[in-house]
Amino acid sequence: MEDWRLINVLNQREKYSKFLLAAVSLVGWAIITRSLKDMYLPHEPIVLLLLTLFLFLSEYFPMPVWRGFTSISFPLLYVIYILYGVSYTLVIFAIAVLTVNLIQRRPVRIVFFNPAQLIVSFFLSHILLFHAIPILEKFTDSEIMLGLAQYSMLLALFLLFNNLIVDMVLVIRPQPYPFKIWLQKSITEGLSGLVSLLYGFLLYFIGQDRGEIDIFSYFFFFSPLVGLALLSSVIVRLRKERKRLKALFNITNELNQMLPTQKWLSKLKESFQDFMNVDALLLWVKEGGEWQLAIKDGHVRKNAETTSNLLSSFDEVKSPLIFDNRKKGFGPADSFFEKDIKSAVYSPLVIDNETVGMFFVGRSRTRSFEDEDIRSIATLSNQLAVILKTKMLFNEKEKRIVLEERNRIAREIHDGLAQTLAGAVMKLDTAGKKIAKQPQVTAMLVKESILGLRESLKEVRASIYALRPYPTERTGLKMAIANKIEAVRKDHGKIIHFEVRGHEEELSPMAEKVLFDTFKESIQNAVKHSNADKLEVLLSYQSEHILLKIKDNGKGFSLFQAMLKARTQPHFGILQMNDAADKINASLQIDSHEGSGTEVTIIVPKMGFEGGSQIDQADAGG
Repeated sequence: MEDWRLINVLNQREKYSKFLLAAVSLVGWAIITRSLKDMYLPHEPIVLLLLTLFLFLSEYFPMPVWRGFTSISFPLLYVIYILYGVSYTLVIFAIAVLTVNLIQRRPVRIVFFNPAQLIVSFFLSHILLFHAIPILEKFTDSEIMLGLAQYSMLLALFLLFNNLIVDMVLVIRPQPYPFKIWLQKSITEGLSGLVSLLYGFLLYFIGQDRGEIDIFSYFFFFSPLVGLALLSSVIVRLRKERKRLKALFNITNELNQMLPTQKWLSKLKESFQDFMNVDALLLWVKEGGEWQLAIKDGHVRKNAETTSNLLSSFDEVKSPLIFDNRKKGFGPADSFFEKDIKSAVYSPLVIDNETVGMFFVGRSRTRSFEDEDIRSIATLSNQLAVILKTKMLFNEKEKRIVLEERNRIAREIHDGLAQTLAGAVMKLDTAGKKIAKQPQVTAMLVKESILGLRESLKEVRASIYALRPYPTERTGLKMAIANKIEAVRKDHGKIIHFEVRGHEEELSPMAEKVLFDTFKESIQNAVKHSNADKLEVLLSYQSEHILLKIKDNGKGFSLFQAMLKARTQPHFGILQMNDAADKINASLQIDSHEGSGTEVTIIVPKMGFEGGSQIDQADAGG
């Protein structure tokens, strides 16, 4: 019941805000229409064209002012107002603002409201100033001071009415309008007024006693103002684009590192608002041939259902779809968005002409996605497509490795256990036939069968132990290494120093297994063959790699001779360590010489594609 009341209140406020927008627009454009009738053929039309051009540029390239943008156009307005009257000022101002809004593809109601509310503000300021001029003339005899007083009063009234109208609309509309936003807007407008005031003072002090002012004077006087606005606006836009590219790089970099886990989805959800402000966010991903809704955030409906028609439409989309106005259609995912979402971009995640995901973002204003927004979303979608495809390939690789392991176990059972059991069965069967006539032969066959069965029992126990969860799966890589080190200390009395650097991160099971196997083989070799009494182990989690280093002070060995020996021995030796490292795209380095100890280093990349290397070059002992 409370939810329905809240919805009704919000709907009423939406109606009131639309009514206020319509009323201000109607009054503003009525004033503009009336001003058209009062216009006459201007004197010095070239000066008017120059001032109009400067006015348009100052509106199109707003100047950055303390956490916001504002157009410093009032000095230009005032000069047009003094030279050509209020009618020309209102019409030219309206045309300039209307043109800028059309170029920026603002919603229709905003296109008509923005010029209208500025015209209403200036017109009301003009009326009050007209009635206040006789009073101002009584308090000053100086023409310059009178001009400054008129300029300051007109500026203050214009800012007051302009902010009052905007505040009324923002307060009435359903969306929240916190005090912090109002304060920020007020400070921004105040700074704009201060710059306009200073420029007005320059206008009067520089212009006094100059006689006739020509077009060149206006050009050189206002060029710094317009040039500063244009330059600062371009710089800010470049900084904004740079910030967006940096955010894109950070997102993709972090996602690449988190890809082996499921945390990458929550990280994308957290980081996306730093990349782009949106009101609704949806992401479908295709895993194992099935579509799944991975992210659902913002103004989206909780009870919306994914239909087969929606999923079938995903495969057909190969390029971004833009919906500027919901009234004209909103695409296949319309039922997932709340009513306040007015515009949306549907961006597919395509790689090798295969759609592996679908990205949806929405905003509460119509025509709110600019071209650079769409390009940025498409770029992020391409990066996500690569990440998802990579994740699929790694999953397939791990499945293939698991299948190979299953086949290996099956071959071992067939070639070992099954053959032994078959032989024992045949011998026992023969013994059963000869038990009466040849008891000695029977006893020998039974004895051989028992020995074979005992060997088979050992193989079964070894296979069962091998099929148990790996130590890294039970406790994680760091704890598995620590437990193994503690066991070696107790059994062999060796001095082992273990150091962990960086923040521990979850890796894929295969990567952790290879790292642990490399560590286990290295430490066993150090204990059994090198006569080492001191070992140093370093596990370092770095920005792009995981480094594991095992160093001992044993007698060392010839790497060449060890490689030749490893070819004839089936145990997990140097060749097997190197093959296992290749399976996870890791690099293995063994540094050893006779009489100088051994150092084994394995470096596992975090599946990043950005390049770069930050390998810890320190010795394992620090």
